[in-house]
Amino acid sequence: MASSSTASSSTTAPGSAAATAPAAPPGVKPPGPDFRSAFRDLARGWGQRELWLQLGWQDIRQRYRRSVLGPIWITISMAVTAIALGILYSALFGLDLATLLPHVLVGMIVWTFIAGCISEGSEVFVANSGLITHLPAPISIHVYRLVWRQTLFFAHNLIVYGVMLLVFPQPLWWTDLSIFLAFALLVVNGMWVALLVGIVSTRFRDLPPVIQSVVQLLFFLTPIVWMYDVLLANPAVAERARWVEVNPLFHFVELVRRPMLGQDQEWRTWFIVSGIAVVGWALTLLVMRRYRGRVAYWV
Repeated sequence: MASSSTASSSTTAPGSAAATAPAAPPGVKPPGPDFRSAFRDLARGWGQRELWLQLGWQDIRQRYRRSVLGPIWITISMAVTAIALGILYSALFGLDLATLLPHVLVGMIVWTFIAGCISEGSEVFVANSGLITHLPAPISIHVYRLVWRQTLFFAHNLIVYGVMLLVFPQPLWWTDLSIFLAFALLVVNGMWVALLVGIVSTRFRDLPPVIQSVVQLLFFLTPIVWMYDVLLANPAVAERARWVEVNPLFHFVELVRRPMLGQDQEWRTWFIVSGIAVVGWALTLLVMRRYRGRVAYWV
């Protein structure tokens, strides 16, 4: 009897494993990396939108703090670049400036948003390492802040678009109001891209310069300063030109540019971009599920 009581007391000793690690109740999963935690991170980050909205606006004000024109420099830089490229490539391809310049300008506006989400997304967590290590907050806050900042840049560049409509009027219709839905879909894709490349680039620090170089290469492979329809009309290069549609950034740009120029929309583009959003978010949630908690140790 003594030995049995001794054995019983030894199994319930305060320092024993049974006392320190009680069994979880039936039906309750122990804490750990799962999809629920990934969704919770996104939801908590969205709930703190007053924080990242203010931080995103502060980023722009800080960048042009001692400037006389302030954020208007964003618009001036966009206008000068688009006009210079429009004049250059209209002379090279023998195209009417009134046709090519709106194409280039709107393409540059959309491309700036896309390139910003990719390039700055690769460094979004490294650039905010101080906040991540000292402020217990969801990592999605930094991505929301990045996408919001790029949205503000996009809004500033729309001033150039408004001036363009006065100089080169476009055949806009009420159906072109789908631009708001198209841009919302572009934002959804920009968020998963920034999250994915941000987490991977935080682990592998050699990726950001590689990503930035690839983005620069994709600029010339995407019909920003040249027109895809013109190549299709040329029988000599029409077959090879169709390979442009393999580039997903082509569909992102066309999704927003076509309604802004009053052109007929292609439902194929909507389906492709929506499909990319679904696949991209599925992959991003999988990466967040496994590596979200390690970002604070990698920065």
